[in-house]
Amino acid sequence: MSQGRFITFEGGEGAGKSTQLRRLVARLKAGGREVVATREPGGSPGAEDIRALVLRGAADRWSPVTETLLMYAARRDHVERVIRPALARGAWVVCDRFADSTRAYQGAAGGTAPELIAALESHILEGTRPDLTLIFDLPVSVGLERAHVRAGAEMRFESKGQAFHERLREGFLAIARAEPGRCAVIDAAGSLDEVEARVWAAVDDRLAVHG
Repeated sequence: MSQGRFITFEGGEGAGKSTQLRRLVARLKAGGREVVATREPGGSPGAEDIRALVLRGAADRWSPVTETLLMYAARRDHVERVIRPALARGAWVVCDRFADSTRAYQGAAGGTAPELIAALESHILEGTRPDLTLIFDLPVSVGLERAHVRAGAEMRFESKGQAFHERLREGFLAIARAEPGRCAVIDAAGSLDEVEARVWAAVDDRLAVHG
C-alpha cells in the first residue's frame, strides 16, 4: 500500500482557505482517492476541546507562549489519532492549518521564541510534515473585512488588531520564502473559481494529481 499525501492550507484570517479546501477535497475524491479533510486546532475529539479554549474569549486570554503549548497539545493528539493513521493506510490528508500557523501566529506575530516552536515541532511531530503547503495571501484589510462578515464565537484572533495581522502575513510569506520546495503561495484575491484554479494548478504541479 502506498503512503498517503499530506496537504496543508495556511494563511491569515478571511483568506478563503476553508472554502477552497472543500473544493479541493471534492476534486481529489472525484479522482477516486480516499481523502481525509481535517482542521487545526482540532481534528480529533481532544483537540477540538482545546480549540474551544484557544479560539474563544478575550484577545489577551492567553499569552503567546501558552497558546503555543496549547496548540501543540492539540496537534499531538490530532497527529496521533487522525493524521498518521490516515497517511499509513494510503489516504490523502488535507488539513486547514498545521504547524506553520503556530510559527506565524504565535511566533512571527505573537513573539514566541522560534527556538521553542522549533523544539516543540521536532519532538512532538517526529517528522510528520506536509508534502505540500498552500499559503493563501491577501491584503490584511481585505482579509479582516471578510472575516468580520462571517463573525461568530471563534473571533479571538481577528480581534488582535491590524499590526498583529500585518506581522502574521509577513510571517507566512517568510515561511514560503524559506521553504519553496514545500510551500506554494496562492493569490487569494479573485473569484472562487479563479482561486480554485490556482490551487489545483499548484497541487497538480507539485503532486501530479491530474484530472
